[in-house]
Amino acid sequence: MFRLTDCHNFHDFRAMAKRRLPGPIFNYIDGAADDETTLRRNTTSFEQCDLVPNILRGVSEVDTSVTVMGQKLAVPFYCSPTALQRLFHHDGERAVAAAAGKFGTMFGVSSLGTVSLEEARHISRATPQAYQFYFHKDRGLNRAMMQRAKDAGVEVMMLTVDSITGGNRERDLRTGFSIPFRLNLAGMLQFAVKPAWALNYLTHESFKLPQLDTHVDMGGGVMSISRYFTEMLDPAMTWDDVALMVREWNGQFCLKGVMSVEDAKRAVDIGCTGIILSNHGGRQLDGSRAAFDQLAEIADAVGDRIDVIMDGGVQRGTHVLKALSLGAKAVGVGRYYLYPLAAAGQAGVERALGQLRTEIVRDMKLMGVRSTSELSRANLRFR
Repeated sequence: MFRLTDCHNFHDFRAMAKRRLPGPIFNYIDGAADDETTLRRNTTSFEQCDLVPNILRGVSEVDTSVTVMGQKLAVPFYCSPTALQRLFHHDGERAVAAAAGKFGTMFGVSSLGTVSLEEARHISRATPQAYQFYFHKDRGLNRAMMQRAKDAGVEVMMLTVDSITGGNRERDLRTGFSIPFRLNLAGMLQFAVKPAWALNYLTHESFKLPQLDTHVDMGGGVMSISRYFTEMLDPAMTWDDVALMVREWNGQFCLKGVMSVEDAKRAVDIGCTGIILSNHGGRQLDGSRAAFDQLAEIADAVGDRIDVIMDGGVQRGTHVLKALSLGAKAVGVGRYYLYPLAAAGQAGVERALGQLRTEIVRDMKLMGVRSTSELSRANLRFR
């Protein structure tokens, strides 16, 4: 029997999640767009960069804290907003919010989250919360959702800008995975061999999307998620639209999905306080660059005027240190906590985040740095 205590790294949690989840749901987390080239590149990009440690620096204690978009985080990573978390474990965002609060870091709630902004804010009230937002054709809905986030006490607005249409996720096509469920025969058979998941799913509260419950329905009565992306989101969104949102929010506002220097400069110009270099975990435009590969040139261009963050492919503490050394203020993790969530709920997420923190502390000591602010490109060499 594979136990939580047997999980010592990202790959162990992934293997445990694969044992527990029906194939279509595991592949929804695990998969990416087209040939999944960008998914693989997100992690291999870190392998092209080597750390150069310094010795005899008297490092007995280290300070892992960072300040990003005005928020003090105890660790230099945060839990990126991801959709449908209660599909993977019945506690979903509740487990992740509680774990993030325990480690003193930021937690993001998705527009397609399965726990309400208000409940998540209550659970992680001691630490910052971000709201990942999609831009809708209905401008009134956009304003209402932003006001709801403000009323809930959300500190950071994250507008996702790389998802004006859904990516071509062929693993989902092969099983017929969709929300609401419309599985083909192959997909149904994969559910049948994991009856424990189905029993758990059926014996807990109904699955819903509280941020969009009047628009998207898990039972198919209103709209499927695929139709939500194609019918409700606005592919005609422009910089002028975003500039108006930044003014209306009047607080910490970042764009998630920036990958070019030109776009980073535009984000500065319209008043954003942060940008997240991201390719959506390889789930949108396959063949695009890894965020880590774009980090140096974007940090050089705008890092003194806006907080630069990155996500994608982070599996080790050394990955976090490399990103910070290149100029990132913090690093987001997604699959890194989703596999542990699917495997063991809050206990799994806490174990994974604890291991990442432990790796960062140990690796900072081995690097000869006492605080994250001491990390620089002098610590790096590229192959």
